[in-house]
Amino acid sequence: MASLTPKNISGRTYYYARECHRVDGKPKIVKTTYLGSLDHILQALAQAQTPLRPKTARLSSFGDVAALYDQAQQIGLVELIDAQVPKRDQGLSTGQYLLLAALNRAAHPTSKAQLADWYHHTVLPRLVPATTDQLSSQAFWNHMERVTAADIQAIEQALSQRLIRQFQLSLRLLVYDGTNFFTFINTRTPASLPARGHNKQHRGDLRQVSLGMLVSTDFHVPLFHVVYTGNLTDATAFQSVSEELAQRYRQLAQGCEHITLIFDKGNNSTPAFDTLGDTPFHFIGSLVPSQHPDLLGVPLNKFAPLAGERLASCLAYRTTKQVFGQERRIVITYNENLLEGQLQGINASLTKARRKLAELQGSLRRRREGQLKQGHTPTTESVRKHVEQILSGQFLKSLIRYEVASGKVPTLSYRTDTAALGRLMRTHLGKTILFTDNTDWSNEEIVLGYRAQHHIESAFRDMKNPHFLGWSPMFHWTDSKIRVHAFYCVLALTLTSLLQRTLHGRGMDLSLTRMMELLGGIQEVLLLYPRQQGEKHPRTATCLSERDADQEKLLQVLDLGRYQAV
Repeated sequence: MASLTPKNISGRTYYYARECHRVDGKPKIVKTTYLGSLDHILQALAQAQTPLRPKTARLSSFGDVAALYDQAQQIGLVELIDAQVPKRDQGLSTGQYLLLAALNRAAHPTSKAQLADWYHHTVLPRLVPATTDQLSSQAFWNHMERVTAADIQAIEQALSQRLIRQFQLSLRLLVYDGTNFFTFINTRTPASLPARGHNKQHRGDLRQVSLGMLVSTDFHVPLFHVVYTGNLTDATAFQSVSEELAQRYRQLAQGCEHITLIFDKGNNSTPAFDTLGDTPFHFIGSLVPSQHPDLLGVPLNKFAPLAGERLASCLAYRTTKQVFGQERRIVITYNENLLEGQLQGINASLTKARRKLAELQGSLRRRREGQLKQGHTPTTESVRKHVEQILSGQFLKSLIRYEVASGKVPTLSYRTDTAALGRLMRTHLGKTILFTDNTDWSNEEIVLGYRAQHHIESAFRDMKNPHFLGWSPMFHWTDSKIRVHAFYCVLALTLTSLLQRTLHGRGMDLSLTRMMELLGGIQEVLLLYPRQQGEKHPRTATCLSERDADQEKLLQVLDLGRYQAV
């Protein structure tokens, strides 16, 4: 039983709470708690009746980081990397560094100089403890210097085997394609991977790095990647890649006996097909239509509708032809939706070209009339080159006829060839020419198989997203660092693809962007209260930020509460 006991010290009265129990039949004070003076007791009572307001709050990224970290834990990513690139048990391991880099790429891409700042604004200090010095750019790259191209290949091969086995990934259809990423690497920087070439983001003025990937059609999980020189065409790169793919077949075939490779016409070449012909890989590809006018000339009345709701607007014609030295099954498709999209693009290009031609025509007229005197007088050849540049877009040279007449100042006349547009619509537009060695597949299987190419297109589009999974920023100037950069970008895609696949299996179908937006909006909130008299440390409380119904469901489905601070 507790009692209040006053005690006079130096003329002032202080109070104590004492608890008295019977011990061996005799009363004994077992606990004494100092309460302070009467004023202090009244002040504490008043504070107890008034809710204590937090002094400040600290926000940390929780949902996206915890979900991706959990995915990495499930596949044993760190342990797999460390088995290939071991080091002394001191500080962060190589696997932990690569994990942090992959999480950063997936959730909030930053430079390595900003890695520590991002890390300290997440819940990762609780999951992967590290100091600011350990997360410096120099410390990171000191560890990455130990990761060779051979290590990356070995890690990726072991990881692919684990994913195929652990998740039973469907290998019946695999998609390969390449893309490139522009850089700001100086021309004089002595690195061989960055080079100027045809940039798919229209930055041909900059050096670029190319990336080829093989992904599953089961949520575009990467199974293989290769980094190659930026000035190498996709077809040339695919020749060497096909040799590596041939070596991988035995590993992949353990999960599936019949594997069909899907790739775009940009990868076509005779040497690549010679290499693939020596492997058990099957394939579905497409041909450049303009190189096969005989196939384009097949009239539409010979085409037949395809079965299934997904192919409702598609017609097909089936035949065979000698392609790249072999007799192949050919399926020509005609799609009204594709035709409409192509016509919209052609009309936009025509409008733009006619506007530029009209501006050039007007400029020449004003110069002839003496209204324009600045600069050099154009020659017939310079005007013709200018027109050829304006008509460099697809189909424009066949759709716009022009004539440059000689004179003191050349004249330009042009017109749209409507007959040529009509021929283009009858023979070319709306058509895709597919070829395959799967002779026993139906037209529907071949067309749907080729359409699976959207998986690799989605993966590359996601890797060019500046908010999630971004390849950029990349501030690395050596080939070895660029290869490591590509590796942790591919690891980031692996984790997000697996997470998206996991959610699908649990009833939540979300796009990658929507998934990352929802998870990124779940933050951990640390409330810091003012330190009260008699307290050694200020009180704190932790909770998660306000969530909508989808975010709450994500928390429950992924069981992320396990990673919340207690």
